[in-house]
Amino acid sequence: MRKISNAAYEAELARLQIELVKLQEWVKHTGHRVAIVFEGRDAAGKGGTIKRITEAMNPRICQVVALPAPTERQKSQWYFQRYVAHLPAAGEIIIFDRSWYNRAGVERVMGFCTDEEYKEFMRSCPEFERMLVRAGIQLIKYWFSVSDEEQERRFQKRLTDPTKQWKLSPMDLESRKRWVDYSKAKDDMFSHTDIKQAPWYVVNSDVKKHARLNCISHLLSLIPYEEIEFPPVVLEERPTQRGYVRPPMADQTFVPEIHTRLTTRRAKSS
Repeated sequence: MRKISNAAYEAELARLQIELVKLQEWVKHTGHRVAIVFEGRDAAGKGGTIKRITEAMNPRICQVVALPAPTERQKSQWYFQRYVAHLPAAGEIIIFDRSWYNRAGVERVMGFCTDEEYKEFMRSCPEFERMLVRAGIQLIKYWFSVSDEEQERRFQKRLTDPTKQWKLSPMDLESRKRWVDYSKAKDDMFSHTDIKQAPWYVVNSDVKKHARLNCISHLLSLIPYEEIEFPPVVLEERPTQRGYVRPPMADQTFVPEIHTRLTTRRAKSS
């Protein structure tokens, strides 16, 4: 497959991020509510796509929810309860980096739930999601699909990248051994929860840059946003400040300018 060039990727990403800001302002102005679910295999590229979606947006409007493992108290609650607390209010976009589908994926494969809990999830999840849609929440679900070979390449790369080794958790390493089990779990999940009111959209993520652009473009196409016209922002002349005497700079504690010293040393050595 021919990959997009870095220059073309950066240009298209910048264009899409401008559209995301327009979308954000429309959501805030209209009170629209959007919940976006990101699921997929480990190392499928969900996090990178989420990062590109949110990096230009207002975190008060677009928030990412990535819940840790449930506490003992939460395990005794209705399964969907801890997710309901994070659903969007008017004018909000909530992105679930992993979601209630943990039960159909990792919990099922790793044996963290009983057969009856799993079966009940499969029965109740479609009704739960239909309820959200009837309540006026736009629910969008993405599954990031990555090939066995590409996933393995990304795992190997994490071994040598100090900034990504934290992604090689015991759960990630175990999932690597259970490719077929996760495939079966995903197939069963789709058969029960790929519903008309909230279908699954599959993102081919073997090429990360393609996946990001394709996903963002698709997301923008699903929400009927329009550009909101605002009065132009005018930066007026600042009024003259009187009656203020700045305290001595020596009284303040500054962060050491290590970076400046390193730059100076390099300049002298060259």
